[in-house]
Amino acid sequence: MEKRVINPWTWQDGRNYVQAVEVKDLQSTLYVSGQTAIDDDGTSSDADMRTQMVKTFENPEKVILQADFQLKNIVRLTVYTTNHPEFFENFDLWQDWISKHGIQETSKVVEVKTLFDTLKVEMEATVVK
Repeated sequence: MEKRVINPWTWQDGRNYVQAVEVKDLQSTLYVSGQTAIDDDGTSSDADMRTQMVKTFENPEKVILQADFQLKNIVRLTVYTTNHPEFFENFDLWQDWISKHGIQETSKVVEVKTLFDTLKVEMEATVVK
């Protein structure tokens, strides 16, 4: 697989995403369903945004690694949150997670009225190899 990042500007670098990712000669694509702060037994978190974000990052990691893909090959992330300002108050968690795994992805954050049960954040991913 060959991955090429396209960034006509540099301003997005401080926000830890890229404008476009081209993938050539790919072997496989993994589409990861929306992952949230749900425990292994299916219990939804009722914790604050920061705590839910940490758990939300752990769950797609499990799915991606079990599928035998690498986190660094995430090419697209979509985040849904019930509280846009609160999500961005904790944006350092997002940036740290992206940097830790060497991810260069296209992304968007969308505020929604509600998510399932008591959840505040949900993330879906597209991963290639």
